[in-house]
Amino acid sequence: MLDGTWFHLPVDAFHAMRCKGPISDEDLQAEIDRTCKGFHRAVAGMAAGGNNLIVDYPLSRRWRLLDLLDVLVPEDTILIAVRCPLPELERRERERGDRQPGLAAMQYDQVHSHELHDLDVDSGLHSPEECARRIRDFLPGQLRPTAFERLRQTLRNPT
Repeated sequence: MLDGTWFHLPVDAFHAMRCKGPISDEDLQAEIDRTCKGFHRAVAGMAAGGNNLIVDYPLSRRWRLLDLLDVLVPEDTILIAVRCPLPELERRERERGDRQPGLAAMQYDQVHSHELHDLDVDSGLHSPEECARRIRDFLPGQLRPTAFERLRQTLRNPT
């Protein structure tokens, strides 16, 4: 529903590109971290090419936000918190069937722990269409500095 051309970049698509070979438990986190670092740079590259992006990515580990603060242009980055009550997330997780059981609960408190966002939408209260409308309506009037600019200032340039 946004004007122009937009790319949807979900981190899950990057994980899905990985070959289906076995990964040992002791190597799994390093594999996930490498994929996420590559994802950050792919997002930055697409943005540097002048593309409009919607990035679907849980900031469930602090280093991910810190790395993104280093590779993205803060003035061009809008942080939108997509919230949902935990019981609903757990229901969706079970229904999808492609998630590690308990992942939603494990990440729940971490995903928005940086607290600053430009906009919050609640997919437990509103339909996907209503959440998308709220985002579309917000974009032309976004305030400065962006949450990303403020986070970069406080987390990367502490006074």
